[in-house]
Amino acid sequence: MISNTDVKLCPMNGLPEYAFIGRSNVGKSSLINMLTNRKGLAKTSQKPGKTLLINHFIINDEWYLVDLPGYGYATAGKSTRDKLKKIIEGYVLFRAELTCLFVLLDCRHEPQAIDLEFMEWLGVSAIPFSIVFTKSDKLSKSRLNENLAVYREKLSESWEELPPVFVTSSEKAEGRDELLKYITDINHSLKNTANV
Repeated sequence: MISNTDVKLCPMNGLPEYAFIGRSNVGKSSLINMLTNRKGLAKTSQKPGKTLLINHFIINDEWYLVDLPGYGYATAGKSTRDKLKKIIEGYVLFRAELTCLFVLLDCRHEPQAIDLEFMEWLGVSAIPFSIVFTKSDKLSKSRLNENLAVYREKLSESWEELPPVFVTSSEKAEGRDELLKYITDINHSLKNTANV
């Protein structure tokens, strides 16, 4: 629908928005393409930092899927990093329509300080978010369960209650139904609340 860098220019029709964010090369574009069943919708790249805008995609005329720039580009210059930080913070903190932010984590890696800090910031800022582990097809079932247990343990150090967690594979379309059902259920409850 629209791409921009300023939260004030986002669509103004009040539909709920579900935004996706993560570090570079976490598989965000692949996940978005898998969820929407549109191979080239979000541009995938081996080179990090492909998404530099807030991208709104309208889904079934009911809600927006929002592709946000990633955070933590070690190779980007300071001015680029500052610009991206400003775009992300502007959207996350001031977008009233943001219904849930999906934070993507690569299930192959141990908990990274930058991800933990980002989620901590979301908690302090009272932003509703869920965790989406990507690339589950790259690990054996037992290794995947081990890594998820380590993550849960680490998060439990700071969080009394953990946010919803989804495990996905864009290659095998795993987690697609669960994620879409979660979004659909929230949309239903929002409609019911509005009708009361």
